[in-house]
Amino acid sequence: MRQTLTILAVFTTAAAVASVATGAPQMQRQTIAEAVASPTRSPANVARDQYRHPVDTLNFFGVKPGNTVVEIWPGGGWYTEILAPLTRAKGSYYAAVGPDFPNGGKAVETLKAKDTALYGHAQLVAFPAQAGQPKVPDGTADVVLTFRNVHNWRMGYKRGNVDYSPEAFAQMFAMLKKGGTLGIEDHRLPESASAEREKTSGYIKVSTVRRLAEQAGFKFVGASEVNANPRDTADWPQGVWTLPPSYTLKDVDRAKYAAIGESDRMTLKFRKP
Repeated sequence: MRQTLTILAVFTTAAAVASVATGAPQMQRQTIAEAVASPTRSPANVARDQYRHPVDTLNFFGVKPGNTVVEIWPGGGWYTEILAPLTRAKGSYYAAVGPDFPNGGKAVETLKAKDTALYGHAQLVAFPAQAGQPKVPDGTADVVLTFRNVHNWRMGYKRGNVDYSPEAFAQMFAMLKKGGTLGIEDHRLPESASAEREKTSGYIKVSTVRRLAEQAGFKFVGASEVNANPRDTADWPQGVWTLPPSYTLKDVDRAKYAAIGESDRMTLKFRKP
């Protein structure tokens, strides 16, 4: 009888552990999905969910409500509308804005002023941070995310066309805790294409991003195809900006580019050892 009870106890404990193991990711995904489904998001941003897949993307990166999350170059605040409310109760959110700081971050400032309860905890810092500028303290971030920005650093955006991607990766490495995650999404250039196109097209090779990350000390964890678009051939007249949402050619072949949709994007996950 005692042996039967012991076996039963072991089985019950194992089942409980298995339940926690399977339940935690489901709960994480559900929490992200609730933030994405919030009515506080702008309709224009919601309309792009079909291309940006925020639930699957953030779930792949392992973002949790209690994390200290850094978003590098939040741009118009598309992901800010999700990440800031997601981390409001238990975590922290840093919006690391571009080289025109402190004039950047206007979208985040607008959100903070509009709804203090949801966005008031968002902290604006500089990136890449220069001496004397506010920055994310070293070794404090659980997750650093950057969406469609590595190509900008590679192209030398706001830096006279001088590639400063190594500097950017070094600063992201420094701000993460040991074991922290770096999540990258960017426009994907085919590996067979000339590397020169990385300087003008807005597309960048997966191998280039991996090299930059690994040279900075990151370990590659894995890739997701959640943001892939096989209709994008990455060879458009005005680079990636030919496609939506930019439509650089305006009304020229607009229906054609609308049918293609937004760019083919890599989604890569790295870890700081």
